Amino acid sequence: MPPKRNPLNLNPLQLRTLTLLQALAQLPEHGRPGDEPGTVRVSNMPHPHGDHFHLGDAAVAARDATGLSNPAVWVALERKGLIRSAFPLEALLTETGLAYDTGLTGSLLHRANH
Repeated sequence: MPPKRNPLNLNPLQLRTLTLLQALAQLPEHGRPGDEPGTVRVSNMPHPHGDHFHLGDAAVAARDATGLSNPAVWVALERKGLIRSAFPLEALLTETGLAYDTGLTGSLLHRANH
């Protein structure tokens, strides 16, 4: 039997937020190694200008990023072992959080061909 697609049953807002935290973790202006091996500390949360914001070479719709400013989402991600929250300043992504396949990277991070 193939592995379950969303084994922790994250809701859509939690999935979008985790996807964005994972993307932020890969950018030097937002992510840096955590104190524990395999973790990444994400800070300097982006703020939308108009209806979007930029993450590296990608644009993200502001409507897809509401979870970055929602403490309840951070609590849920922490309860499921995906982050350790220091809301609203930073999140420490755990190894589990970094490895969790949300399946949303391609649909949230819009890259232009120019």
